[in-house]
Parts: sequence; C-alpha cells; structure tokens
Amino acid sequence: MERFKPSIRFLSSMLDASTGAGAAAPAAPSPSVAPARPVKPIPEDALIVLPLRDAVVFPNTVVPLLVGRTLSQAAVQEAVRQEKPVGALLQSKADVDDPRPDELHWVGTSVAVMRYLTAPDGSHHLVGRGVRRFRVLQFLEGWPFPVAQVQYIDDPARGDPEIEGRARALKDRAMQTLQLLPQVPAEMSAALQALEQPAQLADAVCSVLDIPVAEKQSLLETFDLKSRLDRLLAAVTHRLEVLKVSRDVADRTRESIGDVNRKHLLREQMRVIQKELGEDDENSADIAELDAAIAEAGMPDDVEKAARKELKRLERMPEAAAEHSMVRTYLEWLTELPWRNPEPAGIDIPEARRILDADHFGLEKIKRRILEHLAVHKLNPSGRSPILCFAGPPGVGKTSLGQSIAKATGRAFQRVSLGGVHDESEIRGHRRTYIGALPGNIVQALRKAGTRHTLIMLDEIDKLGAGGVHGDPAAALLEVLDPEQNNSFRDTYLAVPYDLSKVMFVCTANMLDTIPGPLRDRMEVIQLPGYTNQEKLEIARRYLLPRQLAAAGLTEAQCRVTDAALAAIVADYTREAGVRNLEREVGSVCRHVAVRVAEGSVTAMTVDAADLPAVLGPKRFEAEVAMRAGIPGVATGLAWTPVGGEILFIEAARTAGSGRLILTGQLGDVMKESVQAALSLVKGRAGALGIAAEALDRADVHVHVPAGATPKDGPSAGVAMFVALTSLLSGRPVRADVAMTGEISLRGLVLPVGGIKEKVLAALRAGIKTVMLPARNRRDLEDIPQEARAQLEFVWLERVDEAVALALEPAVAVTQEEAAA
Repeated sequence: MERFKPSIRFLSSMLDASTGAGAAAPAAPSPSVAPARPVKPIPEDALIVLPLRDAVVFPNTVVPLLVGRTLSQAAVQEAVRQEKPVGALLQSKADVDDPRPDELHWVGTSVAVMRYLTAPDGSHHLVGRGVRRFRVLQFLEGWPFPVAQVQYIDDPARGDPEIEGRARALKDRAMQTLQLLPQVPAEMSAALQALEQPAQLADAVCSVLDIPVAEKQSLLETFDLKSRLDRLLAAVTHRLEVLKVSRDVADRTRESIGDVNRKHLLREQMRVIQKELGEDDENSADIAELDAAIAEAGMPDDVEKAARKELKRLERMPEAAAEHSMVRTYLEWLTELPWRNPEPAGIDIPEARRILDADHFGLEKIKRRILEHLAVHKLNPSGRSPILCFAGPPGVGKTSLGQSIAKATGRAFQRVSLGGVHDESEIRGHRRTYIGALPGNIVQALRKAGTRHTLIMLDEIDKLGAGGVHGDPAAALLEVLDPEQNNSFRDTYLAVPYDLSKVMFVCTANMLDTIPGPLRDRMEVIQLPGYTNQEKLEIARRYLLPRQLAAAGLTEAQCRVTDAALAAIVADYTREAGVRNLEREVGSVCRHVAVRVAEGSVTAMTVDAADLPAVLGPKRFEAEVAMRAGIPGVATGLAWTPVGGEILFIEAARTAGSGRLILTGQLGDVMKESVQAALSLVKGRAGALGIAAEALDRADVHVHVPAGATPKDGPSAGVAMFVALTSLLSGRPVRADVAMTGEISLRGLVLPVGGIKEKVLAALRAGIKTVMLPARNRRDLEDIPQEARAQLEFVWLERVDEAVALALEPAVAVTQEEAAA
C-alpha cells in the first residue's frame, strides 16, 4: 500500500504553485551562481535544455531537482543569469552521462527556476515550476550546453462538456483515493478540490500518480486533453479498486486469522488480493495440472496414494515457502516417470539376426547367444531375463552390440556410464530434502526414455569407483541387476518402489577381475575377443570406410581405398584387439583425399598400399620376431592384457658369478615365482638337457622381460621361462616362428591358462607360425576363429620336455659380440 502514498509536503507545495501561491517571477540569481564567461543570448523561440535521467516535469507543478552534471550546472546557471526558463527533457537511456539529441525525448516542459543553491556537501539543487509543454523543432549549435528551438503547446482555456465531465470524474476518484490512504491531512483534499481547470487537474494527478517514468512521458506527449483524461481515469480507477480490495482484504483476514505475526498477515493479504484480481489462477492451474498428471500416470495404488498426499501438502503450502519448489519438483518426477507396463513387444528373430549381421561382422558365437536370449524372451515375456555382460578389449563393438539389441527388440536405448562413479547416490539418488537433490542415473535414464520398454547399457562396469564415506555404488547395483529384486527397486529420492523388471540391462567391461564377486555373479558374461586381420579388413571395408567417407564429405567415386591399402593399414599401422585406431587411420586417409579434392588439384583419388607412407608416414610396426631370432636365451611368450593379447619376449643372459638369479622388467610376485620354478626345473634336469651342472654354480643368470615400465604378472609365462633358460644354458637358439604359453609345475607338467583366444590372435598378428599351448586348453580351440586355425600350427603340451624338443634348434657357436647384441 506504500506505493499509493505521495509525499504530503511535495504535493502541498505543488498544489500551492498550481493555484497561484509561489507563482511569482523567478528570483534574482542565487549567490551560489559563480560568474562565468558571457555567452551569446538565447533566441526567444529557444530554450536551454536540461536532460533528466528519471523524472518528468508537468506544467503547473513545483519540483525539486538535483543538478549533478557539470554541463547541466552550467546550463541552469546561464538560465538564471538570463532570467530564462530551462527545457526539461527526459533521457531515453538513463545511464548515458552526455546524451545526444537522439537519446532525448523531444517533448518536455519549460521550467521556471524559483531557487538554485549549493548545499554544504557541494551538491547543486534546483526548485522549479513547470510552465508550458513544448515540442523540440531542432537543436541549435554555438552554446557550451544543449539549446533547442521549440514550439509551445498549450491546452485549451475552456473545455467542452466531455472534457468537463471527465475532469469531474477524475477529481472524484482522486478524492476517494485520498480518503482510502491513511494519514492524509484535510488541507490536501481541499487543495485538490480547489483545482478547476481540467488541464491543471490532469497535470497535478499525472505528477503525483505512482506509475513508471516511461508512462508519465507518454502522458506528457498526449497533447489531446480528452485522451489524457481517459488514460488518467483508467489508471486512477485501477488504483482505487486495488485500494478498496486491499481494505476489504485487511478486514477479512483480520477476522479470519486473528492476532498472528505480521508476515503471515501479509501473505494472507497477498493471497486474497491475487484471488480478487484473478491472479491466483496460475497456481490453481498448476495444482489442477499436477492432479490430472497423477491420474493419467498409471501409478500403482500405493505410489498414487503417496503422490496425492504430497499434492495436498503442496496445495496448503504458501508459494513463498522454502519447501514449495521441492515438493513440486518431486511430484513432477513422479508424474513424468513411465509407470505403465509396456505392451508385449513382438520380437522377430530373423529380423534380429539380419540387424546383428548388418551391424557387426564376425562375432558368431556372441550373435548366437544374443539370439538365444531374444528367443527365450519372445516365448516367455514374463520370465526373468538374465543380465548380459559383454567383456572384452576396447574397440571390439560392445556398446554397438547393445544398440543393435535395442534396435532388434524395438526398445529405447539409454547409456549410463559407470566409469569413475564412487557415490552410491549416483545409482540410488539423493534424499529429496537436500538442496539440488535428484534421482539416481537409472531413474533419470528411464524418465528420458519415456518408457519402461528400454534397454539400459551400464557402460564400463569394471571401472566403478571404490566405496567410501558416500557408500559403495557396486553394492547399490546388486538390487538393480538382480531379476528377483529389481521389481521393487527403491530410489532414495522417489522413496516409493519402482518396477525395473521390464527393463533390459546390458553391461560392458574390459576386464572381470575388478568387478566384485557378488555383482559378477548376477551377470551372464559373454566374452568378446579381438579380431583377426582378415576380420579387421572386412570391418574396415564394410563399416569404417563408408563412415569416414561420410564424415569427410566425400563420395565413393571421389575417394577409393583399395583392399591392399586397407590390409596394409591393418598390418603395418595398427596393432590392437579392436578397430578404433584402425578407424582413425582410415579417417586420416579420407581427410588427406578431402584436402586434395577441396583445393581442386584432383576430382577423384585412389589410395593404394604404396601411397600410405606419404599419407600416414613410415610403418609403425614390424616383425619383432625376426629381430630376436638366432640368439640363445630368447623365447617368445604370449600374454593376456585388458586390451587384448600380446607377445612377450623372455630374455635370459649368463654372467660370471656365484649362481644368483637376477630378475628385471617390473615382474609381479607370481611371475617371479614362475622364473624360480623354471630355474629349479632346469637345474633338476641339467643332465638330460645337456647342461653342465658346474656351469650353473659359477654363473649368475639374469632374466629380463622388455618394456620394463609395464607391470607384468601371472603364471602363464612358465613354459617360455623354462625354454629361455634351457636355450641359454644349452646354447641352442629358439625357433623364431614359435610362441608358447602355459604354467609349469616342479614335476615338469604344463598346466592350463586363460585368454587362449586373445593370445593366439596376438601370435597371428606378430607373424608366428607355431603356437604351443597346454593340452588341457584344447577345449578352447573352438573359440579361435577358423581363419586363425587355418594359418597356425598348434602343439599341445603335456610336459615341458615336449616344448624343448620342438622349440629349440641345434646348438650354434655364438660370439661374445652376438651375445651382447
């Protein structure tokens, strides 16, 4: 209500000036006006312009003005010297210190300077009286301050009956407004009642009416008195109605709530005001909208009951309450989640097979398992489907397999990355009482998908952060990935059970060792090994090359990459289990052609194997096996890594000493034990191997595994260790085209190891011809692609003697320089 209270003293002085008091000619210049250089006289039809930032002066009103700018002070002082009025113009931009003519409104009021003085703090003040409206015709030059040629606009001396009637109505409403305002003296009502001229009355009401400055300027520019009175009548009538409603509100709220604190009283007044003005419809509409959304969401009975309870709380809660937005956000989450059971999806097994074959080359065993999963789901839609986990090195197509499954089953696809997640609330959500609380990633993904018929891919599940003070995310996933429990999954934010049994979960991982046992037990693991070179060639031809051509903006006619070039990229520029680096190299070739085509040097280009060094640089990989051949003490082992299989060179050297064993290459404890076991086995069979026992006593044996910056561990290098030591001590070099893997025992037995397929593919990539494997790993032969089996010779070892007989060549004389090399 404060906004409707004008300054009593200012209004009284304004009304006095309007009725004749204080309307004498301007006083002589104040002693505060300092002498200045003379300026040429101001023309009779011109005014010195005084720009105003946020005030509008009306005729017949007295106004106090603060003159702060130096240029404005000079202008007012010159007006006082020449006994001239100043022209008050409103700036269009209040923050401009030195406004140009186009930054001023061209309609203003001439102001007679009644007083001009300097306050003790150094500020300059002006008390002036508005005289006449004017319109600027043009701005004149030649003065140190703005001067404008103006045309005065006067209101009619006598109004017609319509104007008189409007003026009387305006005076009545203004008097009623004064009566509703508290603490208004009777003299003010008498002064307002004494105004007879419609123009004077309109200007007086305009001056004291609490409206924006831009609207006041618009009223000043309304030259037609009838239109000006109509606008003022509408504004005063609106404020009068508001004051009436405010008074009624105060009466009703005082009766309804009695003696309560002031803040609550004001809230009730605001609510009733909004209701009377019809402005509370928005809040009511929001409540009605939430009510309809709850009814249409298809929630279970217990969830709907909880939602409606929260809705009633929201309805009774003031909008300014801190909890209002929290409850509203919670209800929006509940209503936007998919609650209804999805319609049974028709799964077309032949179509699913076609999609899998079109999107992925090879991976026959994985595709067969996926089709089995889909077939069971089709025949028994209500059954509990297992959680699939695709495990394999990077770049072999784990994520794209999940997308293909979603496409084949007609499900929405959502990916949730778990890499680095270390907070349980990322899975289960936060308590909604916290600021910024949100549901967990699972619920967020379902809201984004808009349906429970969704496939959610939990990517990089092996890289979950370790649990700490914020809980263990792996433990939170136990409920999500358990088909027997996830039909009542409870997100902490929602605080109601949510059925995840209709959602298909697929996980991906690079390695299984870092996944906690209980979590791994809930998943059916499907291993995705690396690709052979032939498979990579087919993938590059069918998928990678077309995708990179499109990314580079080329057509197949503009860029042709031969199969020989693709095979050379696979063999000489990449060495990985997956195809990500292969795609990067193919993209480099396409971009090279794109540059040539864009600069206009060629219209089409064919890239062959001979062109690759100019595009990709020299070959990055070569046959390391040939470099290691011919020297006793070097054997080629096979190792498994999270990114695929690798060949591993075991190097042994002998120096004069006391029989010590020296190990280097950052070997783990298990691999160190394998070296010890291999050396003990060699010493125990020295005679059968043709090794002089006394030579072992007078020599130190140094075993080194290159790439020392890379940690290495595991028992599967036992056979290679034994063969390398036997080769060193017997002087018989190891065949360069033979690689081996297997754990050994002190009895000379070769024990089975894991990662056979990855190791065999690594041997094939390295140019190995013969692979020696434990005989008890013969069952893993079917996992090896037929192409690899056709190119390799497999030797199945029961005892280490068989490896020595096959891998070692006849003894040769080795010079000291060759041994050192």
